[in-house]
Amino acid sequence: MTSSPALPSTATDRRPLILDGGMGRELHRMGAPFRQPEWSALSLMERPDLVQQAHENFLKTGAQIITTNSYAVVPFHIGDERFAKKGEDLARLSGVLGRQAIAAHARPGQTEPLLAGSLPPSCGSYRPDLFTSEKAEAILTPLIRGLAPSVDLWLAETQSSIAELQTAHRLVRQHTSDTRPFWGAFTLDDADPVALVHQKSPVRLRSGDLLEDAVKAALELKLDALLFNCSDPRIMAAALHTARQTITTHEGNTPLRLGIYANGFAHNHHDGEGDGANESITPLDGTLTPDRYSDFAQHWHEEGADIIGGCCGIGPEHIAALAARFPSHH
Repeated sequence: MTSSPALPSTATDRRPLILDGGMGRELHRMGAPFRQPEWSALSLMERPDLVQQAHENFLKTGAQIITTNSYAVVPFHIGDERFAKKGEDLARLSGVLGRQAIAAHARPGQTEPLLAGSLPPSCGSYRPDLFTSEKAEAILTPLIRGLAPSVDLWLAETQSSIAELQTAHRLVRQHTSDTRPFWGAFTLDDADPVALVHQKSPVRLRSGDLLEDAVKAALELKLDALLFNCSDPRIMAAALHTARQTITTHEGNTPLRLGIYANGFAHNHHDGEGDGANESITPLDGTLTPDRYSDFAQHWHEEGADIIGGCCGIGPEHIAALAARFPSHH
Protein backbone atom coordinates (compact mmCIF):
# COMPACT_ATOMS: atom_id res chain seq x y z
CA MET A 1 0.00 0.00 0.00
CA THR A 2 2.60 2.51 -1.06
CA SER A 3 0.86 4.23 -3.96
CA SER A 4 -2.37 6.11 -4.37
CA PRO A 5 -5.33 3.80 -5.09
CA ALA A 6 -7.73 4.49 -7.89
CA LEU A 7 -10.54 6.17 -5.98
CA PRO A 8 -13.95 5.88 -7.60
CA SER A 9 -14.58 9.05 -9.55
CA THR A 10 -17.75 11.08 -9.43
CA ALA A 11 -19.94 9.69 -12.20
CA THR A 12 -21.94 11.76 -14.61
CA ASP A 13 -25.00 11.20 -12.44
CA ARG A 14 -22.90 12.35 -9.46
CA ARG A 15 -23.64 9.30 -7.36
CA PRO A 16 -21.78 9.91 -4.10
CA LEU A 17 -19.27 7.51 -2.63
CA ILE A 18 -20.86 5.68 0.29
CA LEU A 19 -18.88 5.50 3.52
CA ASP A 20 -19.59 3.16 6.40
CA GLY A 21 -21.31 4.19 9.64
CA GLY A 22 -20.33 4.33 13.30
CA MET A 23 -18.17 1.37 14.31
CA GLY A 24 -18.50 1.83 18.08
CA ARG A 25 -22.29 1.83 18.15
CA GLU A 26 -22.44 -1.11 15.74
CA LEU A 27 -20.22 -3.14 18.08
CA HIS A 28 -22.44 -2.10 20.97
CA ARG A 29 -25.55 -3.19 19.05
CA MET A 30 -23.91 -6.54 18.26
CA GLY A 31 -23.24 -7.24 21.93
CA ALA A 32 -19.46 -7.03 21.51
CA PRO A 33 -17.24 -6.11 24.49
CA PHE A 34 -17.93 -2.41 24.88
CA ARG A 35 -17.69 0.15 27.67
CA GLN A 36 -16.18 3.45 28.57
CA PRO A 37 -13.39 4.40 28.70
CA GLU A 38 -12.09 1.86 26.16
CA TRP A 39 -15.00 2.37 23.76
CA SER A 40 -14.54 0.49 20.47
CA ALA A 41 -10.93 -0.42 21.34
CA LEU A 42 -12.20 -2.99 23.85
CA SER A 43 -13.55 -5.23 21.09
CA LEU A 44 -10.30 -4.81 19.18
CA MET A 45 -8.48 -6.19 22.22
CA GLU A 46 -10.95 -8.89 23.29
CA ARG A 47 -13.04 -9.88 20.24
CA PRO A 48 -11.33 -8.84 17.00
CA ASP A 49 -13.55 -11.29 15.11
CA LEU A 50 -16.53 -9.08 15.95
CA VAL A 51 -14.69 -6.01 14.67
CA GLN A 52 -14.28 -7.76 11.32
CA GLN A 53 -17.95 -8.75 11.39
CA ALA A 54 -19.00 -5.15 12.04
CA HIS A 55 -17.00 -4.07 8.98
CA GLU A 56 -18.70 -6.77 6.93
CA ASN A 57 -22.12 -5.60 8.15
CA PHE A 58 -21.47 -2.20 6.59
CA LEU A 59 -20.03 -3.68 3.41
CA LYS A 60 -23.08 -5.90 2.94
CA THR A 61 -25.38 -2.89 3.07
CA GLY A 62 -23.53 -0.87 0.46
CA ALA A 63 -20.48 0.85 1.96
CA GLN A 64 -17.77 1.44 -0.63
CA ILE A 65 -15.25 2.65 1.94
CA ILE A 66 -14.81 1.27 5.46
CA THR A 67 -12.74 2.86 8.22
CA THR A 68 -10.27 1.11 10.50
CA ASN A 69 -11.33 0.59 14.10
CA SER A 70 -8.42 2.67 15.39
CA TYR A 71 -10.41 5.70 16.59
CA ALA A 72 -10.23 4.76 20.28
CA VAL A 73 -6.64 3.50 20.18
CA VAL A 74 -5.40 6.54 22.07
CA PRO A 75 -4.36 7.11 25.71
CA PHE A 76 -7.57 9.08 26.28
CA HIS A 77 -9.46 5.78 25.93
CA ILE A 78 -7.05 2.94 26.71
CA GLY A 79 -4.66 4.67 29.12
CA ASP A 80 -1.04 5.76 28.78
CA GLU A 81 0.60 2.49 29.84
CA ARG A 82 -1.51 0.27 27.60
CA PHE A 83 -1.06 2.63 24.68
CA ALA A 84 2.72 2.64 25.10
CA LYS A 85 2.80 -1.16 25.10
CA LYS A 86 0.11 -2.00 22.57
CA GLY A 87 -0.93 1.10 20.62
CA GLU A 88 0.98 0.41 17.43
CA ASP A 89 0.07 -3.30 17.45
CA LEU A 90 -3.62 -2.50 17.94
CA ALA A 91 -3.53 -0.01 15.08
CA ARG A 92 -1.87 -2.64 12.89
CA LEU A 93 -4.53 -5.18 13.89
CA SER A 94 -7.30 -2.73 12.99
CA GLY A 95 -5.81 -2.45 9.51
CA VAL A 96 -5.53 -6.22 9.11
CA LEU A 97 -9.15 -6.72 10.19
CA GLY A 98 -10.35 -4.12 7.69
CA ARG A 99 -8.45 -5.82 4.88
CA GLN A 100 -9.83 -9.22 5.91
CA ALA A 101 -13.37 -7.86 5.85
CA ILE A 102 -12.82 -6.46 2.36
CA ALA A 103 -11.36 -9.78 1.16
CA ALA A 104 -14.32 -11.69 2.63
CA HIS A 105 -16.72 -9.36 0.83
CA ALA A 106 -14.91 -9.39 -2.54
CA ARG A 107 -17.01 -10.45 -5.51
CA PRO A 108 -15.73 -11.16 -9.04
CA GLY A 109 -16.33 -8.28 -11.41
CA GLN A 110 -17.08 -5.78 -8.63
CA THR A 111 -14.89 -2.87 -7.57
CA GLU A 112 -13.12 -3.69 -4.34
CA PRO A 113 -14.09 -1.46 -1.41
CA LEU A 114 -11.39 0.78 0.04
CA LEU A 115 -9.97 0.96 3.55
CA ALA A 116 -9.57 4.37 5.21
CA GLY A 117 -7.04 4.61 8.02
CA SER A 118 -8.66 6.43 10.94
CA LEU A 119 -6.43 9.02 12.59
CA PRO A 120 -8.45 10.11 15.63
CA PRO A 121 -8.38 13.32 17.65
CA SER A 122 -5.30 12.36 19.64
CA CYS A 123 -6.15 14.20 22.86
CA GLY A 124 -9.88 13.41 23.03
CA SER A 125 -13.04 13.94 21.01
CA TYR A 126 -14.37 17.51 21.13
CA ARG A 127 -11.38 18.54 23.27
CA PRO A 128 -9.36 21.09 21.31
CA ASP A 129 -8.45 22.57 24.70
CA LEU A 130 -6.34 19.48 25.47
CA PHE A 131 -4.54 19.40 22.14
CA THR A 132 -0.87 20.15 21.66
CA SER A 133 1.18 19.20 18.62
CA GLU A 134 3.78 17.55 20.87
CA LYS A 135 1.20 15.25 22.47
CA ALA A 136 -0.35 14.52 19.09
CA GLU A 137 2.98 13.52 17.56
CA ALA A 138 3.67 10.99 20.32
CA ILE A 139 0.22 9.44 19.82
CA LEU A 140 -0.30 9.62 16.06
CA THR A 141 3.17 8.42 15.03
CA PRO A 142 2.69 4.81 16.24
CA LEU A 143 -0.84 4.77 14.80
CA ILE A 144 0.51 5.83 11.40
CA ARG A 145 3.21 3.14 11.55
CA GLY A 146 0.66 0.49 12.46
CA LEU A 147 -1.89 1.45 9.81
CA ALA A 148 0.51 2.15 6.94
CA PRO A 149 0.81 -1.45 5.63
CA SER A 150 -2.95 -1.84 5.17
CA VAL A 151 -4.83 1.34 4.30
CA ASP A 152 -5.78 2.81 0.94
CA LEU A 153 -6.21 6.37 2.21
CA TRP A 154 -5.79 8.40 5.37
CA LEU A 155 -8.75 9.91 7.22
CA ALA A 156 -8.08 12.37 10.05
CA GLU A 157 -11.45 12.27 11.82
CA THR A 158 -13.38 14.50 14.21
CA GLN A 159 -10.78 17.23 14.10
CA SER A 160 -11.95 20.05 16.38
CA SER A 161 -9.42 22.64 15.28
CA ILE A 162 -7.34 23.63 12.28
CA ALA A 163 -4.17 22.84 14.25
CA GLU A 164 -5.27 19.23 14.83
CA LEU A 165 -5.69 18.60 11.11
CA GLN A 166 -2.48 20.35 10.16
CA THR A 167 -0.55 18.20 12.64
CA ALA A 168 -2.07 14.92 11.43
CA HIS A 169 -1.32 15.80 7.82
CA ARG A 170 2.28 16.77 8.63
CA LEU A 171 2.91 13.54 10.50
CA VAL A 172 1.52 11.32 7.75
CA ARG A 173 3.69 13.01 5.15
CA GLN A 174 6.68 12.91 7.51
CA HIS A 175 6.40 9.22 8.40
CA THR A 176 5.32 7.77 5.05
CA SER A 177 6.78 8.17 1.59
CA ASP A 178 3.61 7.32 -0.32
CA THR A 179 1.08 9.43 -2.17
CA ARG A 180 -2.08 7.90 -0.79
CA PRO A 181 -5.01 10.33 -0.54
CA PHE A 182 -5.37 12.30 2.67
CA TRP A 183 -8.89 13.20 3.77
CA GLY A 184 -9.64 15.51 6.67
CA ALA A 185 -12.90 15.60 8.64
CA PHE A 186 -13.81 18.51 10.90
CA THR A 187 -16.39 18.29 13.68
CA LEU A 188 -18.54 21.42 13.99
CA ASP A 189 -19.98 23.50 16.80
CA ASP A 190 -23.59 22.30 16.89
CA ALA A 191 -24.59 23.77 20.26
CA ASP A 192 -27.57 25.58 18.69
CA PRO A 193 -28.33 24.08 15.28
CA VAL A 194 -31.68 25.85 14.92
CA ALA A 195 -30.13 29.29 15.43
CA LEU A 196 -27.25 28.46 13.11
CA VAL A 197 -29.60 27.48 10.30
CA HIS A 198 -32.32 30.10 10.71
CA GLN A 199 -30.22 33.05 11.83
CA LYS A 200 -27.45 32.18 9.39
CA SER A 201 -24.78 32.35 12.06
CA PRO A 202 -21.25 31.59 10.82
CA VAL A 203 -20.32 27.91 11.02
CA ARG A 204 -17.42 27.20 13.38
CA LEU A 205 -15.35 24.24 14.48
CA ARG A 206 -15.64 23.15 18.10
CA SER A 207 -12.49 25.14 18.84
CA GLY A 208 -14.21 28.32 17.68
CA ASP A 209 -12.19 28.45 14.45
CA LEU A 210 -14.31 29.80 11.60
CA LEU A 211 -15.15 27.11 9.06
CA GLU A 212 -14.15 29.48 6.27
CA ASP A 213 -10.61 29.56 7.71
CA ALA A 214 -10.61 25.78 8.15
CA VAL A 215 -11.54 25.27 4.49
CA LYS A 216 -8.75 27.64 3.44
CA ALA A 217 -6.32 25.59 5.54
CA ALA A 218 -7.51 22.39 3.84
CA LEU A 219 -6.95 23.97 0.44
CA GLU A 220 -3.45 25.08 1.43
CA LEU A 221 -2.67 21.50 2.53
CA LYS A 222 -3.98 20.27 -0.85
CA LEU A 223 -6.19 17.67 0.79
CA ASP A 224 -7.89 15.19 -1.52
CA ALA A 225 -11.21 15.57 0.32
CA LEU A 226 -12.70 17.62 3.13
CA LEU A 227 -15.51 16.16 5.19
CA PHE A 228 -17.63 17.23 8.14
CA ASN A 229 -18.42 14.57 10.70
CA CYS A 230 -19.70 13.76 14.19
CA SER A 231 -22.03 16.77 14.28
CA ASP A 232 -25.78 17.37 14.13
CA PRO A 233 -27.14 16.55 10.65
CA ARG A 234 -29.20 19.76 10.64
CA ILE A 235 -26.13 22.00 10.29
CA MET A 236 -24.30 20.06 7.59
CA ALA A 237 -25.93 21.81 4.62
CA ALA A 238 -24.82 25.18 5.99
CA ALA A 239 -21.29 23.83 6.34
CA LEU A 240 -21.31 22.65 2.74
CA HIS A 241 -22.56 26.02 1.57
CA THR A 242 -19.71 27.78 3.39
CA ALA A 243 -17.18 25.31 2.02
CA ARG A 244 -18.34 25.70 -1.57
CA GLN A 245 -18.27 29.49 -1.33
CA THR A 246 -14.75 29.43 0.12
CA ILE A 247 -13.47 27.01 -2.51
CA THR A 248 -14.97 29.09 -5.33
CA THR A 249 -13.29 32.30 -4.17
CA HIS A 250 -9.94 30.69 -3.33
CA GLU A 251 -7.02 31.67 -5.53
CA GLY A 252 -6.42 28.93 -8.07
CA ASN A 253 -9.88 27.44 -7.50
CA THR A 254 -8.28 24.24 -6.18
CA PRO A 255 -10.55 21.20 -6.60
CA LEU A 256 -11.59 19.64 -3.30
CA ARG A 257 -14.10 16.85 -2.84
CA LEU A 258 -16.60 17.41 -0.05
CA GLY A 259 -18.29 14.88 2.19
CA ILE A 260 -20.55 14.43 5.19
CA TYR A 261 -20.93 11.79 7.88
CA ALA A 262 -23.13 13.14 10.64
CA ASN A 263 -23.83 11.56 14.03
CA GLY A 264 -27.09 10.33 15.47
CA PHE A 265 -26.81 11.81 18.95
CA ALA A 266 -29.76 13.18 20.82
CA HIS A 267 -29.20 16.91 20.91
CA ASN A 268 -27.53 18.64 23.88
CA HIS A 269 -25.06 15.76 24.10
CA HIS A 270 -22.01 17.99 24.36
CA ASP A 271 -19.92 15.62 26.42
CA GLY A 272 -19.01 13.83 23.19
CA GLU A 273 -18.13 10.17 22.91
CA GLY A 274 -15.96 10.47 25.95
CA ASP A 275 -15.89 13.47 28.20
CA GLY A 276 -13.23 14.14 30.78
CA ALA A 277 -14.56 11.37 32.98
CA ASN A 278 -15.11 8.88 30.14
CA GLU A 279 -17.96 7.44 32.16
CA SER A 280 -21.09 7.44 30.01
CA ILE A 281 -22.44 6.45 26.62
CA THR A 282 -24.18 9.32 24.89
CA PRO A 283 -27.89 8.78 24.11
CA LEU A 284 -29.01 8.64 20.48
CA ASP A 285 -31.81 10.43 18.67
CA GLY A 286 -34.43 7.75 18.12
CA THR A 287 -36.18 9.84 15.47
CA LEU A 288 -33.23 9.74 13.08
CA THR A 289 -34.53 6.80 11.07
CA PRO A 290 -32.74 5.48 7.97
CA ASP A 291 -35.28 7.20 5.73
CA ARG A 292 -34.91 10.52 7.53
CA TYR A 293 -31.14 10.27 7.38
CA SER A 294 -31.23 9.55 3.65
CA ASP A 295 -33.46 12.61 3.21
CA PHE A 296 -30.72 14.68 4.82
CA ALA A 297 -28.20 12.97 2.55
CA GLN A 298 -30.18 13.91 -0.54
CA HIS A 299 -29.97 17.55 0.49
CA TRP A 300 -26.24 17.27 1.22
CA HIS A 301 -25.70 15.74 -2.20
CA GLU A 302 -27.58 18.61 -3.81
CA GLU A 303 -25.34 21.02 -1.84
CA GLY A 304 -22.21 19.44 -3.29
CA ALA A 305 -21.29 16.45 -1.11
CA ASP A 306 -20.09 13.53 -3.17
CA ILE A 307 -18.88 11.44 -0.20
CA ILE A 308 -21.62 10.48 2.29
CA GLY A 309 -21.74 8.08 5.23
CA GLY A 310 -22.45 8.12 8.93
CA CYS A 311 -20.74 8.60 12.28
CA CYS A 312 -21.81 7.61 15.81
CA GLY A 313 -25.25 5.97 15.90
CA ILE A 314 -25.55 5.62 12.13
CA GLY A 315 -25.79 1.89 11.53
CA PRO A 316 -25.87 -0.54 8.60
CA GLU A 317 -29.58 0.12 8.11
CA HIS A 318 -28.82 3.80 7.50
CA ILE A 319 -26.07 2.89 5.03
CA ALA A 320 -28.50 0.57 3.24
CA ALA A 321 -30.91 3.52 2.90
CA LEU A 322 -28.11 5.63 1.41
CA ALA A 323 -27.22 2.90 -1.07
CA ALA A 324 -30.89 2.64 -2.07
CA ARG A 325 -31.22 6.44 -2.39
CA PHE A 326 -28.14 6.61 -4.64
CA PRO A 327 -28.17 3.36 -6.62
CA SER A 328 -25.25 2.36 -8.78
CA HIS A 329 -25.80 2.30 -12.51
CA HIS A 330 -22.74 0.19 -13.20
